[in-house]
Amino acid sequence: MARIALKVDVDTWRGTREGVPALVKSLLAAGAGATFLFSLGPDHTGRAIFRVFRPGFLGKVSRTSVLEHYGLRTLLHGVLLPGPDIGRREADTLRSVRDAGFELGVHCWDHVRWQDQLLKHDAAWALEQMRRAAQRHAEVFGAPPRVHGAAGWQFDDGAARAETELGIALASDTRGSHPFVPVGEDGRVIGPPQYPTTLPTLDELIGIDGMTPDNVHEHLLAITGRSDRDQVYTLHAELEGMRLLPVFERLIAGWRSQGHTLVSLGALHEALGGRTLPRGRIAQGSVAGRSGLLAVQTAA
Repeated sequence: MARIALKVDVDTWRGTREGVPALVKSLLAAGAGATFLFSLGPDHTGRAIFRVFRPGFLGKVSRTSVLEHYGLRTLLHGVLLPGPDIGRREADTLRSVRDAGFELGVHCWDHVRWQDQLLKHDAAWALEQMRRAAQRHAEVFGAPPRVHGAAGWQFDDGAARAETELGIALASDTRGSHPFVPVGEDGRVIGPPQYPTTLPTLDELIGIDGMTPDNVHEHLLAITGRSDRDQVYTLHAELEGMRLLPVFERLIAGWRSQGHTLVSLGALHEALGGRTLPRGRIAQGSVAGRSGLLAVQTAA
């Protein structure tokens, strides 16, 4: 059957401390591979309150119980409480993921700042933010990152060029249907191969069409059960690593029953065996169940 690459986005200090170890334990027990992408600078989650003015944001919040999943303390970081430096405070936790054999990469420096401001700034701003995260990665792990996955799927051509400058070998910054090589308006390659998130996430599904934490896995299994195409599934340490861990464990069991292999992004990349990927553009578009614009795959 197909491969399903598991991409773990780690957004917050709490998610790093609590969600990551729980996910490592479950993944090891299942013999599943995964790529952990870390937020490596300050946790300013509380500043996301300004998204209240974004179309669709309140609806998503009401469906996914943000307070329940993230906790009050996390929602005060960067507003009424100082934002803890995740990379410094949780370096041992991060290294434990490497020591358990999982692939590592960069999610961002400051999650809220990247997600809310990338499209308001130029390529130099993106490069500086990514450089700070890459430097912290090197401090923690003793090596530069080779994988990048943008916070909130906020990404553009300038950020893709920054990945090339920083030596990123493969990335999952976009939403789409299949792997591609990003190109600019002139058709020239601007960044490393992209492995887009192809499956909907739990927070995009729960609360829609009668889907709940008790049955949402059935919807995802129905998608993968009728397809032999490789997929990329994005999960979050703050969701699947905490209150929604039982949902994720049902998904893992279901995918294995369907005959799928659960792998890291790097393993998916290697499995293609040097195959020439189609070229594609990075555009701004919408995804059902998620507010605002996201980086989406389009034809070159």
